[in-house]
Amino acid sequence: MTYSDIKDKSLNELNELLKEKKVLLFELKAKLKTMQLTNTSELNVAKKDIAKIQTAITAVKAK
Repeated sequence: MTYSDIKDKSLNELNELLKEKKVLLFELKAKLKTMQLTNTSELNVAKKDIAKIQTAITAVKAK
Protein backbone atom coordinates (compact mmCIF):
# COMPACT_ATOMS: atom_id res chain seq x y z
CA MET A 1 0.00 0.00 0.00
CA THR A 2 1.36 3.40 -0.93
CA TYR A 3 0.34 6.76 0.42
CA SER A 4 -0.93 7.83 -2.99
CA ASP A 5 -3.42 4.93 -2.86
CA ILE A 6 -5.07 6.23 0.29
CA LYS A 7 -4.66 10.01 0.19
CA ASP A 8 -7.89 10.53 -1.79
CA LYS A 9 -10.14 8.43 0.45
CA SER A 10 -12.74 9.93 2.76
CA LEU A 11 -12.37 10.05 6.53
CA ASN A 12 -14.86 7.21 7.03
CA GLU A 13 -13.05 4.97 4.55
CA LEU A 14 -9.73 5.72 6.24
CA ASN A 15 -11.13 4.88 9.68
CA GLU A 16 -12.49 1.55 8.41
CA LEU A 17 -9.16 0.75 6.79
CA LEU A 18 -7.37 1.64 10.03
CA LYS A 19 -9.61 -0.75 11.99
CA GLU A 20 -8.89 -3.56 9.54
CA LYS A 21 -5.13 -3.03 9.72
CA LYS A 22 -5.15 -2.90 13.53
CA VAL A 23 -7.06 -6.20 13.65
CA LEU A 24 -4.56 -7.68 11.20
CA LEU A 25 -1.66 -6.48 13.35
CA PHE A 26 -3.27 -8.04 16.43
CA GLU A 27 -3.68 -11.36 14.61
CA LEU A 28 -0.08 -11.27 13.39
CA LYS A 29 1.20 -10.62 16.92
CA ALA A 30 -0.87 -13.52 18.23
CA LYS A 31 0.55 -15.79 15.53
CA LEU A 32 4.05 -14.65 16.42
CA LYS A 33 3.53 -15.54 20.09
CA THR A 34 2.25 -19.01 19.20
CA MET A 35 5.12 -19.62 16.73
CA GLN A 36 2.74 -19.80 13.73
CA LEU A 37 4.09 -16.74 11.91
CA THR A 38 6.68 -17.69 9.31
CA ASN A 39 7.17 -14.30 7.62
CA THR A 40 7.92 -11.82 10.38
CA SER A 41 8.31 -8.94 7.94
CA GLU A 42 4.50 -8.84 7.73
CA LEU A 43 4.53 -7.16 11.15
CA ASN A 44 6.61 -4.25 9.87
CA VAL A 45 4.46 -3.90 6.76
CA ALA A 46 1.28 -3.76 8.84
CA LYS A 47 2.80 -1.16 11.19
CA LYS A 48 3.90 1.00 8.26
CA ASP A 49 0.45 0.75 6.66
CA ILE A 50 -1.13 1.91 9.93
CA ALA A 51 1.25 4.87 10.05
CA LYS A 52 0.41 5.82 6.45
CA ILE A 53 -3.32 5.67 7.19
CA GLN A 54 -2.91 7.80 10.32
CA THR A 55 -0.93 10.36 8.31
CA ALA A 56 -3.73 10.49 5.72
CA ILE A 57 -6.33 10.93 8.48
CA THR A 58 -4.35 13.84 9.90
CA ALA A 59 -4.13 15.42 6.44
CA VAL A 60 -7.89 15.06 5.91
CA LYS A 61 -8.65 16.61 9.31
CA ALA A 62 -6.33 19.56 8.58
CA LYS A 63 -8.33 20.53 5.48
